[in-house]
Amino acid sequence: MNNAKTVGLLAVLTALLFWVTFALFGGAQNGPGLAIGIAVLFNFAAYFFSDKIALAATRARPVTEEELPQFYAIMRRLTTGTNMPMPALYVIDSPQPNAFATGRSPNKAAVAVTTGILQVLDHDELEGVLAHELAHVRNRDILISSIAAMIGAAISILMRFAFWFGRGDDRNNPLGAIGLLISLIVAPLAAMLIRFAISRTREFQADHTGAEITGRPLKLASALEKISAGTARIPMNVDPAHSQMFIDNPLKAVRGGGFLKLFSTHPPTDERIQRLLDMASGVSR
Repeated sequence: MNNAKTVGLLAVLTALLFWVTFALFGGAQNGPGLAIGIAVLFNFAAYFFSDKIALAATRARPVTEEELPQFYAIMRRLTTGTNMPMPALYVIDSPQPNAFATGRSPNKAAVAVTTGILQVLDHDELEGVLAHELAHVRNRDILISSIAAMIGAAISILMRFAFWFGRGDDRNNPLGAIGLLISLIVAPLAAMLIRFAISRTREFQADHTGAEITGRPLKLASALEKISAGTARIPMNVDPAHSQMFIDNPLKAVRGGGFLKLFSTHPPTDERIQRLLDMASGVSR
């Protein structure tokens, strides 16, 4: 179900990019071709460079086994049990407890943890978190999120271009001024909401897959509770564009029910914990 939701949301997001490009740059003659070209360009950049950008943006540094033997031992055990390659391991010097995974495929993956998470979690809780991150790698969530982010960025760039330089030839644009106005107002907001929905869906899936890997959903639930308490108290200097990669939002997005949930990159921690508790009790969702 989560995978089906993700495919559907990505399809809607890509269609939105095509529509915006067509609306701004005119006509059936060149609009769709330009939209496809922009999508291919941004997806190419997302596929090959997202991991390097993410590691640099979060100031993650490579860590050796001599520095963090527990980190290596847990990850080696998890990758052996799941028949996956060992990812490159990084550490972020921050007191906030958090972690993320990046990379376009299992063979090109990297997992980063903060110094804070190593101090807050016990061994089994840390294993649950690392299994969650390994689940992101196995499910190709990093690539999915990167593609969604890059398409969203393309839409934003097109909107700024249209604002400053105007759109294409109005005579060849059947949508006219009304279409442009709707694009300028609605498209960036819609793209943002779809990206956030994709991010929340993939977090739920990674929780489930990670708990299956360890067989201990309660330990991941306990880790999420501690991490959430830490991210609420301890700030972290992270680019908002990369906040969705972390297991919990390092910028602590506004929480709430109903409408406010649409503007969060992460599901509410209480809901994530409840799903893990249900999983431990054998309750299916």
